[in-house]
Amino acid sequence: MTAALIKQTRITILLSLNAAAILIAGILISASIWGGNLEFRAVSERSDEITDAIEETELIGSVSDNSDGKTISSADGVTYQVAPNGWISSDPVSRGELWNETSITIYRSADIDICVGGNQSNLGSMYWQSSNQDVISGFYSTARTWLGYSSDVCRYPIIKGTGTTTVTAGTYDGLRHDSITVTVVDVPSEQWKHDVLSLVNEERTKNGIAPLEWGTTCEAGAAVRARELMTDYSHIRPDGSSWETACPIPDSGGSSGENLMAGNSAVSPKTVMAAWMNSPDHRANILSPNFTKLSVGFIFDPETKYKTYWSQFFSTY
Repeated sequence: MTAALIKQTRITILLSLNAAAILIAGILISASIWGGNLEFRAVSERSDEITDAIEETELIGSVSDNSDGKTISSADGVTYQVAPNGWISSDPVSRGELWNETSITIYRSADIDICVGGNQSNLGSMYWQSSNQDVISGFYSTARTWLGYSSDVCRYPIIKGTGTTTVTAGTYDGLRHDSITVTVVDVPSEQWKHDVLSLVNEERTKNGIAPLEWGTTCEAGAAVRARELMTDYSHIRPDGSSWETACPIPDSGGSSGENLMAGNSAVSPKTVMAAWMNSPDHRANILSPNFTKLSVGFIFDPETKYKTYWSQFFSTY
């Protein structure tokens, strides 16, 4: 037998579009190739498109302060578990205001929703405005609850570019209104790739598994795979070949695996890792003791359908 026939390989293929909690049927192919045996099994997958239920809120010119000495109190002990990198001040907010903070910086990928502070809740109908439409053009009428945000107090910003804008929000009853300066900065793509490796190794260490090294051999392949997702979100590459051809297993043998993610549930290293770790099959790749290296591909292109595109290429070579 030739070396090509006797080499041992283990290939795990995972595909997920994970966001607005719309489940669709999908296929996970788990192939264990040993003497020609091949096994298939199906799992649930998710759609990552923004649905029609997320619409821009009405924008109004101004709201006068009609406060007549009433206060709005939140329930005792109310807290909001927001997504990684999210923020809500837990300190009480002055009467009539919404924020303790005067400014905040967010990434162009909209890595957080903008939330009011002080453990406020049940504020009723609110308006949200942006003074610079070239930075934030508006807000969806709800928050990304699948990232842990509360639609009672948070809004998903529609980001158009970098720069600074003043966000003004308030309740239509006039009891609370406030402004905050929001600065939008570019996404640090190269840093985020290595941040994902660090987060993977944190999870492996917690589970008593050896950390992974940065995979220089498959670094270019992972970058190519992330870019190819912009054309075709699939483990089949645009040229019709399979994903592993981006960084083939050497003739001496080895193992490789791929995790994919795109869209508004994957807007930062922590959010994409949270999504992968919440999926048993993706988690299995991340925590597999068989792999020794990880290459990460990442593309952010706000002019495309899903905007953020991630690939993880696990290997032993």
